[in-house]
Amino acid sequence: MSTVEFESSRPLLFPEGGVSTARFRAAMRTTRPRLALVSTYSELCGIAAYTRSLEKQLSDVFDIRVFDLNQYLLRSTHGRVRKFGDRHIQEICRELKDFDAVNLQLEHGTLGRTARDIFRRFGWIVRAAPQLSVTFHSMFDAAAFDYGKWLKAIARFNFAEAAAMRGEYNRAHLLSAGIASRLRRAQRFKPVAVVVHTQRDLAHMKYVHGLRNVYDHPLSFLGDAEARRIRRAANRHRFPILDIVPSEAKLIGVFGFIGRYKGFDTVIRALHHLSDDHHLLIFGGIHPNEIRSHQPIDPTVAALFDAGYVDTNVAERIRAAPAPGTPTVSVAVDGSMRDLLIQHPKDLSHRIHFLGATSDDEFLTGMAICDTVVFPYLEVGQSSSGPISQALELGCRVIASRIHTFLQFGKYHPAMIEYFDIGNHLELAARILARPQYDAATRRLAFNVETNRAVYLAANGGKSRRATLCDRAAE
Repeated sequence: MSTVEFESSRPLLFPEGGVSTARFRAAMRTTRPRLALVSTYSELCGIAAYTRSLEKQLSDVFDIRVFDLNQYLLRSTHGRVRKFGDRHIQEICRELKDFDAVNLQLEHGTLGRTARDIFRRFGWIVRAAPQLSVTFHSMFDAAAFDYGKWLKAIARFNFAEAAAMRGEYNRAHLLSAGIASRLRRAQRFKPVAVVVHTQRDLAHMKYVHGLRNVYDHPLSFLGDAEARRIRRAANRHRFPILDIVPSEAKLIGVFGFIGRYKGFDTVIRALHHLSDDHHLLIFGGIHPNEIRSHQPIDPTVAALFDAGYVDTNVAERIRAAPAPGTPTVSVAVDGSMRDLLIQHPKDLSHRIHFLGATSDDEFLTGMAICDTVVFPYLEVGQSSSGPISQALELGCRVIASRIHTFLQFGKYHPAMIEYFDIGNHLELAARILARPQYDAATRRLAFNVETNRAVYLAANGGKSRRATLCDRAAE
């Protein structure tokens, strides 16, 4: 947890016998409305990074305290630990009554692993907050249950499939319509606002769930001054792993935790169609929640190795398990084929570099040193992506897959993102080789940290409260 304290940017002069600087600052803190940010904070995740940025954006208006959600307690399925998770949320709720406003950064999984745990704990926060805003980082689809498909599964005596269908629907319904219903009821009795990251989600909240006070704004992290500072200080020597990369190499970067839906293998396949001076940098590691006991290698990492022909040779590829019905191939090796048993000619291991999970500062520096930043994600219904926002703010050349998330994001930042079809590595390679479609030097973001700040002031009553404080100061 952390508390943002007021710091004057200029020296303060006090008359002889006046109040001390410490007491003056304490008095100034009491004149600002208190805002509680309920979120992950110490974790290496996108929500925590956004919360840290939001804390900076609002610290001159609010006296902020961040309540760090303990992920060990909240995501455990052990009966005893779950009770400690409930107690953790209840302790936070007891303190929320002392704040003027509360903002919950809602990524459903940060409140628990099961839908009932998430819904119960969310309800406690809603009741405890005197004034509430909820930032939705993902949305669940509240589509009607497919009874036809469910009955067909029962007719085939496939009860496990039918139960899974019903369970999946119940979870999605509880975390969409159920949570919206809680907020709708709360709006009758106190100020409640909702912040989403796309125009599509705005319409969904207003017209499907009937919520009022809904604001939309893309994720925003960096102001112009901070972005310039990062770019000026960015240098490849910050990363010792890159010492072996030729200085003239063209760097392609992908960012975020490694997962199937990130589509990093698409970039590796594109790398086969690029010249040897193109190198791929992967900034990110396996998400801590995906680490499995006794697993020698994560399947997603293994798939990346497979796409890059890493640690394999021609004979091994030929002798890989054939499809049923295909003839078996035998390989006779003579002296001229000896090299094929040592390394596959398409092996890209010398052009793929894993930088691992990094700090926020290293993450941004990594973007700044890349010639091209690629977001090859698959469509999984996400509402937002922090890294693509940061890349635009840093002035990077951005190429992204044509998924709903990035198309919605592009509505806020038109003529700034180059798109390619999901999984089309040939189109991606061609775009990387082509001249940039848009000039980053002329880029001006209409939606930025200042407009994001204005949204959160409106959602948390900051404007009216600040005006009241100014009136009191004038008196």
